Amino acid sequence: MAVGVNTWSEEEMGKKWDRCLTDSVFKIGGGTAVGAVFSLLFFKRRGWPILLGAGFGLGVAYANCERDLNATVSHGATRKLAA
Repeated sequence: MAVGVNTWSEEEMGKKWDRCLTDSVFKIGGGTAVGAVFSLLFFKRRGWPILLGAGFGLGVAYANCERDLNATVSHGATRKLAA
């Protein structure tokens, strides 16, 4: 392998993906639950608050995963393999 080739551990990336999926499930579930509460209390049992809450949860989860994975890739770009 050439000196200066940049790489990151597959195990580290696997753990990051697992964390992202878990975070996504919790964020979407939490957004859905908050949307359901708002739907029941304030919006006469309409469906859109539930979808809006789930969408917000998905957006937050996506942003967290993107930041986490990009930090791994850019951090991995600065690592050097020992020859």
